[in-house]
Amino acid sequence: MQLVVARIGRAHGIKGDVTVEVRTDEPELRLAPGAVLATDPASVGPLTIEAGRVHSGRLLLRFEGVRDRTGAEALRNTLLIADVDPAELPEEEDEYYDHQLMDLDVVTVDGQEVGRITEISHLPSQDLFVVERPDGSEVYVPFVQEIVVEIDIEEQRAVIDPPPGLIDDRAEIASARDAAAGEQASGDQPAADGGETAGGGETDGAGTKRDQG
Repeated sequence: MQLVVARIGRAHGIKGDVTVEVRTDEPELRLAPGAVLATDPASVGPLTIEAGRVHSGRLLLRFEGVRDRTGAEALRNTLLIADVDPAELPEEEDEYYDHQLMDLDVVTVDGQEVGRITEISHLPSQDLFVVERPDGSEVYVPFVQEIVVEIDIEEQRAVIDPPPGLIDDRAEIASARDAAAGEQASGDQPAADGGETAGGGETDGAGTKRDQG
């Protein structure tokens, strides 16, 4: 299986170094000296990493045969692609590669179908599952232990315990209307002509709140 592990950025200095946008959780493995990587566009590669170092928080790489700034600039925006065994697992327990999580069915702890993971978004603060719902809409699920309570690779399923409002806000509208109807039935007066009725608070799609643990 081929996976994108980095994108080449600007040239750095005059000796052929380039900055890279890392797209792997294991750069020390995928982007180590000696690694041979395919490229997109394919005509640029394959590229062999000669050296790597961190400068001001950014990873810099140098490739065999690239000796000056002109050669480095010619590689800009090239994707670096590694061959990965589909059965390979991360070293740490409870960690997963993106390709293992793609297309997992997402369900809640009470069995409600949410959708299917179509993308994993890696943000500075946390990772997000982009989940496509049966109606074609998308919902974003933070990949944190308090919300994603189980990943079952064999069953191709991710089980979530969503906080109120994360996956469905339609219940909050119904809840607000029920509350307003109850107030009127108990003798409250409706709003005067031209006025606005009061809104309600938010609940999740099941109409109940869940602790995040």
